Amino acid sequence: MDAFTLIVASGLASAIMAMAMFFLYRASRRELCLMDWSFAGLSFLASNIVGGVAAARQLDHFLLPAIGNAFYIAGHFAIAAGLRRHLGLAPRYLLLGLMSTAIVLLHLLPFTQASVANRLLLFTPMIAVINFHVVSLIWRLPPGPERSAYLPLLVIELGFMVQLSLRTVYMVLNRDNHLTFLGSQILQTSGSLCVLVFLSVAGMCCAVIVIRHQELALRKASLTDSLTGWLNRRALHDAAHREFERTRRTGQPLAFIAFDIDHFKSVNDRYGHQTGDAAIRHVTDLAAHALRGYDALFRLGGEEFAVLVTGIAPQQVLHMAERVRALIEATPLPTDEGPVPMTVSLGVAALARQDASWEAALRRADNALYRSKKDGRNRCTPHELLVAAAA
Repeated sequence: MDAFTLIVASGLASAIMAMAMFFLYRASRRELCLMDWSFAGLSFLASNIVGGVAAARQLDHFLLPAIGNAFYIAGHFAIAAGLRRHLGLAPRYLLLGLMSTAIVLLHLLPFTQASVANRLLLFTPMIAVINFHVVSLIWRLPPGPERSAYLPLLVIELGFMVQLSLRTVYMVLNRDNHLTFLGSQILQTSGSLCVLVFLSVAGMCCAVIVIRHQELALRKASLTDSLTGWLNRRALHDAAHREFERTRRTGQPLAFIAFDIDHFKSVNDRYGHQTGDAAIRHVTDLAAHALRGYDALFRLGGEEFAVLVTGIAPQQVLHMAERVRALIEATPLPTDEGPVPMTVSLGVAALARQDASWEAALRRADNALYRSKKDGRNRCTPHELLVAAAA
C-alpha cells in the first residue's frame, strides 16, 4: 500500500472519528470530553490533509512536516485531554499551545530539516509520553464497574506506545536508513498502518467510555432517591435479597433499623415543602454520619427510611439506632426563621432463624417503629424477638 493511499485511509478514519464524537456530543451535551475527542479527529484529519497535499503535488518544504507534525501531536494530546476532562481533571490545552509552538520552531533547526529520521527521533518520544500519560491515568483508576470501559483505550494506547518505542530503537540502531518525506519504506509504511489502526479503534474506545458512563448513571438514577442520595425501594429488594442469601450461607447477623421523622407534616405545613425537603436531607445526612459508611441506606417513601445492617450483634444494632436518634435530636434544622427541632422514631428487628425471607425482619422493624410512635415518639424500640436474641 503506497503512502498516498494510507494518507487517504487515515484521513477518512480521522473524519469518521471527528463526526462520530461530534454527533455523540449533540446527543449528550454534558459530556464535554466528546468535543475534545472530536477535536482530536479534526487534528488528525488536518495532519493527513497536509500530508495528502504534499504527496499529490510532490512538495517538500520544511513547513509542511512542521504543520503536519503539530496537528498530529495535537490529535494525540486531545485524546488525553478528553480523558482528563472525563475524569474531572483540567485538559491543559495551554500545554498543547506551548508544545505546538515548540514543534514548529524545532523544524527551523538544521538538525530537524536534515532528515526524516531526525524528525522521527525528535518527535516520537513526545507522542509516546502522551500515550503513556493516557495509560497511567487509566491504570490508576480504582476498581469498579466503570473501569472496564476504559480498558480498550488503555490497550490501543499501550500498543501504539510500544510500536513507537520499537521503531525508535530500530532507527537508533540502524541510522543508515535513508527515509524520505512521505516515503513508502517499510519503516514508514508499518508506522502509517499502525496510525490507521489506531485512528480506526481510538474513536470507538472513546465512545465506549461515554456510553458505559451514561449507562451506569441511568442505572444509579433508577435505584437512587434524588433528594437524599439514599437507595430507593426498588434497590431494597435486590440488596436485601442478596444479603439474606449470604446470611443463610454464612450465618452472619442481619437486622433492619426502620425510622421516620416525627411530626413531619407539621413541618411541611408551617414552613413549606422546600423546608420539608431540607428537613429530609438534614435527617438523612445526620443518620448517615451516625451509621457505618458501608451500611445500606434506603428511603422507602415520604419521611420513611430503613437501614440494612449486617455482621454485628443485635445489641450493637440497638446502640447504632440510639446513636442516630440522639444525634438528630441534638442537631436542629437551621432555617431563616430559626432552628427547627427534629426528632425521629425508630424500630429495630433482626432476622430470625425461622424467617423465610428478609421481608419478615423489615415488617418487625416497622412494627417496632409504630410502637415507638405510639409510646410518645423520639425513641428507639427493639422488637421482642431482637430483645430475646440480645439476651
